[in-house]
Amino acid sequence: MSLSAYFISDAHLGVNPPGAIPNREKALVRFVESICGQASHLVIVGDLFEFWYEYNDYVCRNHFDLFFALRELVKSGCEVHLLQGNHDFAYGDFFPKSMGVQAHKDLVLEIQGKQVYFRHGDGVAKSDFGYRLFRRVLDFPLNRWLFKQIHPDWGMALARFVGRNSRKVGETRVIKMDEYLHWANRMLKSHGCDYCVLGHHHISGIWNVENGIVASAGEWIKKLTYIQMDEGELNLKEFEF
Repeated sequence: MSLSAYFISDAHLGVNPPGAIPNREKALVRFVESICGQASHLVIVGDLFEFWYEYNDYVCRNHFDLFFALRELVKSGCEVHLLQGNHDFAYGDFFPKSMGVQAHKDLVLEIQGKQVYFRHGDGVAKSDFGYRLFRRVLDFPLNRWLFKQIHPDWGMALARFVGRNSRKVGETRVIKMDEYLHWANRMLKSHGCDYCVLGHHHISGIWNVENGIVASAGEWIKKLTYIQMDEGELNLKEFEF
């Protein structure tokens, strides 16, 4: 029996916005535990956390059950990959060194005979011009260094404050799916892939485009959705918790 591959995105762990499913991090831990021994790949397509920043001697203790579950999944022989999102782009070496979970900006994998391109999807829409400018400010080395000088508790509080306000603005934003699909179609061609898997916009679906198939697992906030890949086919599913 061949093993399945699983793709999830946009859990935004660390906050519980209005309408969020209670105990959804526990649900995610249970999901990871449930696929142990059944999965060849788990790809987390960005924004696993509402905020992530690595310090030399500090890691957020609120997610230890998830860390342990991911480590056990890796030990079972499953490849686990973590994509940078717009909320958790500052990964260092904690996940690769401590858990064997590889972190990437984007990624191409051969799974079940298919070439699959993964990217979170922030900044790819033309309408995200303001975000792309803001991201350059955040990524500027001096700004990254200055933020690291803040006490982790204060830095987390500041990030949550900014995140709450950006989420309020985002609630009124119209998602232009055609921009994401157009960009993904170009990536399929340029990378020679069969599938392009994105996150970011929180809309679950599987779309046929000229150069292949575009898919999104949606989010793990108000719905517990994921994509399961078997025998080269993608299926959108919802985890029952």
